[in-house]
Amino acid sequence: MAGDAVYGVLQGHEDDGGPSVLALRLMGAVHRLVLRGDAPELAAHYPSAGGRPGDAWPAFADVLQDHRDELRGLVENPVQTNEPGRCVALLGGFLEVARVTGMPLRLLEVGASAGLNLRFDRYRYELGDGRWGPPNSPLVIRSRLEGPARPPLGAPLEIASRAGCDPRPVDPRTEEGRLTLTSYVWPDQVERLERLRGALAVAREVDASVEQSGAADWIEERLAEQTPDSATVVFHSIVMQYLPDEERERFERAVNSQDVAWLRMEPADEAADVRLMLASEDRRIARAGYHGDFVEWLA
Repeated sequence: MAGDAVYGVLQGHEDDGGPSVLALRLMGAVHRLVLRGDAPELAAHYPSAGGRPGDAWPAFADVLQDHRDELRGLVENPVQTNEPGRCVALLGGFLEVARVTGMPLRLLEVGASAGLNLRFDRYRYELGDGRWGPPNSPLVIRSRLEGPARPPLGAPLEIASRAGCDPRPVDPRTEEGRLTLTSYVWPDQVERLERLRGALAVAREVDASVEQSGAADWIEERLAEQTPDSATVVFHSIVMQYLPDEERERFERAVNSQDVAWLRMEPADEAADVRLMLASEDRRIARAGYHGDFVEWLA
């Protein structure tokens, strides 16, 4: 029976809370097998593996039954994604810091996952009639630019250094890392998959270290380091909701106690708010879709 196939994998997770996104953990685990080539009949229905959408349930149920023990282990893993489409929402903030300070940027990202967003300057952006970034980049991010205002796309920008932290960092230069990131993208979201693959190609060429650490401990240590020749930008996207209250408060105290720029994209309602704290002024500079499908510049 259908229910038996699902329960055979998820037994023991009856009390998992909503924030653990059990459904995505299950779908990601199955997607991993498809991408690995271990579920060819199901792959015929997965666009991510060259298939076409159709009645996938019989093949899906067979995979749950045939690979039950491995899937039970895989669903224990937390979801780990890295959405490079969000860079289009953050781009204007980085450019604004560069414009105001006139200095190279020292990037510090918390919840960095594989560090793909630390490489934002190596991507090409097409924002309506605006263009930014290297024209030969493997990743082209296309987004609607809404509203009358425009981000400072003409501001000179130089990156001094890039570093990040994550509780479970992923190495995008390894086959295991690439498989992990791809498996948690829904298999029919072809545009997101293409963006991810483009970002992974950039990651092979551009170094960005991501340390295993919690947000508060790591940012306290990094902000204690003096970097007078660059402007420090602490940034994150869709991260704060996952931090325990105490850690989030420590992180915010650490950032607020230093003369640094703080750029963040976090949930608001049907879209995300992008805020920038710079020179002691904290303002909302944009609203954006969660995967960067649109940006409304407000600054």
